[in-house]
Amino acid sequence: MTTEVASFDQLDRFADIDRHFADFLLRLEGREDPLLWLAGALASHATQSGNVCLDLQLVAGKPLLNQEEQTGEGVCAPAFEEWMNILSQSTVVGEPGDFRPLVLDRAGRLYLYRYWKYEQRVAELLKELAASDLDGFDAAMLQDGLCRLFPSQASDEPDGQRLAAVTAVLRRFSLVTGGPGTGKTSTVLRILALLLAQPGHDHLRIALAAPTGKAAARLKEAVKQSKGALEASPEVLARIPEEAFTLHRLLGFMPGSRKFRHDRKNPLPFEMIVVDEASMVDLPLMAKLLDALPPEARLLLLGDRHQLASVEPGSVFGDLCSVAESAGWSETHRKRIKAYFPSGPMPSTNGDGGPLRDSMTVLRKSYRFGMESGIGQLSKSIQSGDYEALIRLLNTRDLPDLAWEEVASPSVLENRLERWVLGAYSGCFQAASASEAFSLFNRSRILCALRHGPFGVNVVNQLAEDSLARKGLVRPRGAWYRGRPVIVNRNDYELRLFNGDIGIAWEEPSRAQEGAGSPGVMFPSEIGEMRKIMPSKLPEHETVYAMTVHKAQGSEFDRVLLVLPDHASPVLVRELFYTAVTRARKRVEIWARRETIEAALAKRAVRNSGLREALSRVSA
Repeated sequence: MTTEVASFDQLDRFADIDRHFADFLLRLEGREDPLLWLAGALASHATQSGNVCLDLQLVAGKPLLNQEEQTGEGVCAPAFEEWMNILSQSTVVGEPGDFRPLVLDRAGRLYLYRYWKYEQRVAELLKELAASDLDGFDAAMLQDGLCRLFPSQASDEPDGQRLAAVTAVLRRFSLVTGGPGTGKTSTVLRILALLLAQPGHDHLRIALAAPTGKAAARLKEAVKQSKGALEASPEVLARIPEEAFTLHRLLGFMPGSRKFRHDRKNPLPFEMIVVDEASMVDLPLMAKLLDALPPEARLLLLGDRHQLASVEPGSVFGDLCSVAESAGWSETHRKRIKAYFPSGPMPSTNGDGGPLRDSMTVLRKSYRFGMESGIGQLSKSIQSGDYEALIRLLNTRDLPDLAWEEVASPSVLENRLERWVLGAYSGCFQAASASEAFSLFNRSRILCALRHGPFGVNVVNQLAEDSLARKGLVRPRGAWYRGRPVIVNRNDYELRLFNGDIGIAWEEPSRAQEGAGSPGVMFPSEIGEMRKIMPSKLPEHETVYAMTVHKAQGSEFDRVLLVLPDHASPVLVRELFYTAVTRARKRVEIWARRETIEAALAKRAVRNSGLREALSRVSA
């Protein structure tokens, strides 16, 4: 085995930041130690890949392959015991609780200190939250509100929405998970109505939040649309907020700093915080949110446990759900809940899952996708990993909301794409206003698994633009033509633009004919109107007829075209497939080879961390 820093440094998996960090460790150590260098570079690389730590057991003794050539030129990681022994003797590697650049636990998880601290803090604060049952409410008023807002339904299954509501009222921390159309947002509104109707809660300060700007905008829209259908008094309805914050805006982002304005010393001025799309919240951001919670404040997390995790390190929501699902409700919690279910089925208890399990509700009934829905059936097949059932479903030709084509080569993709693009986007360029163009554009989207390559976002966007140019609808190659859609790739807090926000280039037809110069780019504002940003002021951005599945999280479209590559890829996992399919409200088309679909279904997204173990100890 080669054990020289120069050999490890040649591995193309390492970015400059990984190499600089490993070099920094050797300077602190004061001696040349190739295996310490390798551990540091791999630990840094792990966080860049979304992991919280490096699991030494997964790489020990194995070839360290280059990403492209898939060869390691004889370079292997050391055996596990040897590596653990070497690292435990280093002055820059500490045990849990030590203040060192690297932290190594007994299971062989190697952390950058900052991420170990975040993980411990999240586990600690969730323990405190989940253990807090709440009293001091009017049980009769709660029962009356439940009967009004959650009328009894004839069903053999427990009423998940009512269970979620009771849990949220009785506990400081509650978690609601469910797929698309299971009523997460409408359930939250009814929870807020129940709380605001309680004596002493008429001025409850409530914050609605989401991880991204587009998820916050969708939450705001859903709240506004659903409030009118609530069986609640005008006074209660008026106190349910319609504004939704990004978590960065809620916490008070400070440019140039990892810190926020609100923290332990300056907590948030709210008594109830609701976070939608919580599966997208990374570990550091969750730690900062929990740190900023005021004493006795409630926290409600909403999300879909089957979706992709955050782009940044961690999968907090998924870890929470996995731990909570491992056992049933405690008998104490079941008895307390039962008082509000005089009739109807109740979930069974199969052991004491502890406070985290008592805090969780799973919504299983979809009100959007019925038994005959192809999208609904497909999403369930993806969840279960049932390849044969999925292929039978894709081969069914009588489902109007589902289609599959085996697009096996770039030339076939190019030939077939023009028709789809013209059908989806042509209307945007005949719109009478920027608002109308934006609405039309957001009905359809092309989603890709990859950014690069013949089936990636960059190529597909160019093919789409070329198709529109051939019909005389656009000026291609990046010109600021009227109707050009762009996506922001970097946060700009001064402009109130965030990574993933989408705008439409627009100018009035009369000004375009006069040659009045570049159009403005119109973005939806917080009050529902379009606001204009000049192209020269935009942060990093690109054309967006197609976008990655990761960027589409938090969004929904009437019609989705999913383009998968012609080969397996590390990013092509079951969670990505599920997330893409469930972005569609009415129809999804999948262009992919059978082998690619099988590979995606067989592979799960795994984030290395110790949070599940820490939460398991917490929940016991």
